Amino acid sequence: MTTIAAAPQPAARRVRVWFGEHVIADYTAEPADAIRYQAGMTRRFASLRVTIEPATAAVRPDAADS
Repeated sequence: MTTIAAAPQPAARRVRVWFGEHVIADYTAEPADAIRYQAGMTRRFASLRVTIEPATAAVRPDAADS
């Protein structure tokens, strides 16, 4: 059986909070919500890097086998 993962809407944004090379928070939402989340995380974790980028579908390499 093959499962097809629904891709996020092209407008969705992914916000990540980084501690060095490790992601400690990962949030995907519509642009307005993502911007608010990014602002909050930037205030809360002022010394850490917070990134925002377009969301992309992540499919595991073995997804076709499940």
